[in-house]
Amino acid sequence: MRSFKDGDTIVVEPWRAKAFPVLRDLVVNRSAFDRIIQKGGFISVDTGSAPDANIIPVPKPMAEKAMDAAACIGCGACVAACKNASAMLFVSAKISQLSLLPQGKVEASARVQKMVAQMDAEGFGNCTNTGACSAECPKEISQENIARMNREFMIAKLTSNIEV
Repeated sequence: MRSFKDGDTIVVEPWRAKAFPVLRDLVVNRSAFDRIIQKGGFISVDTGSAPDANIIPVPKPMAEKAMDAAACIGCGACVAACKNASAMLFVSAKISQLSLLPQGKVEASARVQKMVAQMDAEGFGNCTNTGACSAECPKEISQENIARMNREFMIAKLTSNIEV
């Protein structure tokens, strides 16, 4: 810790990420997260009337993991904590929340490729797996989601012909 004398001026700089421009003191524009979600954070299914709750069986461990990933609130703490301003924890949580459930499997390959491409286009940095993101996450999103996203991305790149 440092010590300061009475009357010293202390300048506290806000964290900066290219994808999160500073709007004013302690306020950043997080619309980059919205654009990432728009690229693939949804599923395309006929909605019709509400199906029975147990018509599509989902194993409890998978449902738990999907709900844990869905807890991400998009606050940007992961980006702020990362020395590279990476958004991989946020993106991986959104990808995991959909890809772990049967309804999201149909578009999983396209989703991961499009969302990762948008994350790169927004200017977020690369993940170095230091764990600072999940340590600062108020919802305790696990880095397991990043591993899942990387695995899905590699499989999608090797097996699909989708242009991003």
